[in-house]
Order: sequence, then structure tokens, then C-alpha cells
Amino acid sequence: MEKSYKEIMPQITTLIFDVDGVLTNGVVTIFPDGEMVRNMNIKDGYALKTAIKAGFNVCIISGGTNEAVRKRFETLGITDVYLGAHNKLIQFNEYINLHNINPKQILYMGDDIPDYPVMKEVGLPCCPKDAAPEIQEIAAYISHKKGGTGCVRDVIEQVLKVQDKWDGQFDAKYD
Repeated sequence: MEKSYKEIMPQITTLIFDVDGVLTNGVVTIFPDGEMVRNMNIKDGYALKTAIKAGFNVCIISGGTNEAVRKRFETLGITDVYLGAHNKLIQFNEYINLHNINPKQILYMGDDIPDYPVMKEVGLPCCPKDAAPEIQEIAAYISHKKGGTGCVRDVIEQVLKVQDKWDGQFDAKYD
């Protein structure tokens, strides 16, 4: 019998997230000069900072290449940001080998086909409510929230609560 996602959460040490469709709603606004702008949920940002403060490894792996996205994550304290990842398994393997991380201790949240190979490798594959059907099929946990609307906060808060690391008293700047 397979373990439920709640039974896997106590072993999670590392959180890896896709960007578009997970930390954003997947909509990109394109300005006349070609600049692409994404919206991110501030509550996801708070949860990411809280996870780092609680001692979790946090990594971003995205097919997008916008350097403003990297800056956003750096302001949250995330130093492992892989952009332009068209074969996410390459960056995933590089990251886990660099930090000597057991894939079974990783939560990965993705929403579309490029996330599939990595999700098959991790201990806790997750996705937002509006993920592609193929991703929902392999997810051990499907958030009740859509991408960009707090699904990252949802899953981080659950992991931290299961591990008694979420108490609402953190002094992380809310940004």
C-alpha cells in the first residue's frame, strides 16, 4: 500500500518549485518593448522565507529565463534558482548531487508536462488544482488552490506543520 502524502511529509527536507503555473497563474503580460511580467502571490513568498528560516533547502527550476524572476527569489533568500531549464531533470540531478540530497526527501511542485520527469523521481510530487491532467495523475498531493493563488503556501504550511516548524511567530519580512 502506498503512503499518503501526510505520511511522507515528515521526511521532507527539500522543496523544489516550478514558476509559471505554480508560483504564478501561468499568465504572462507582454509589454510593447517585449518585457514579460508575471504576478506572484505574496503569501507564497512568506511561506518560502519561512521554510528557509526553518532549515529547508529551497530550489526553483523554471523553463522561463526572466532575470526579474531570479531577483524576486534572491530577495526571499533562495540561492538555488535554475532558469532556462528545458530538461528539468538535468538541473534537478545537478542540484541533488551538489547538495547530496536524497530524492525521496524532496517535495516538488509542478503543473505541466516539463515537470513530469522530475515529479517521477521525488518522494512527494505535488501540483496546483489547475495542473495538466497528466501531472495530476502522478501527484501524491493536489492543492485545493490554483497556480499563483497560494498553492505553494498551502503545501509549505502543511509540511512545516507536520514537522512542528510552523508556529505563526516567525519574524520573516512579509514580502
